Amino acid sequence: MITCFIRYQIDPFKQQEFAEYGKAWGQIIPRNGADLTGYFAPHEGSLTTAYGIYNIENLAAYEAYRVSLAADPLARANLDFARRERFILQEDRIFLKNVSLPHAPRVSP
Repeated sequence: MITCFIRYQIDPFKQQEFAEYGKAWGQIIPRNGADLTGYFAPHEGSLTTAYGIYNIENLAAYEAYRVSLAADPLARANLDFARRERFILQEDRIFLKNVSLPHAPRVSP
């Protein structure tokens, strides 16, 4: 399993547009084959940094996922929305693997 971690630099005056964009991915990403952790918008601190995080089996599955996204009308519409509204100023994508698994059970206080 690999995790795609996307860091966005967003326009601080268009946080609502980013929230709408992230909410749409909440429907689009899972139906195209990835396990969405979530989209995260600024709450406190930096008003320009946001994240999207999802898991996928491997890089081959990622390539199939990208093909599926390209054919998905809602994905295309969401990307068009981002281009039109210009709330994303920069996007960086990195693929990570979780090296801390298995985790110990959480201890209750």
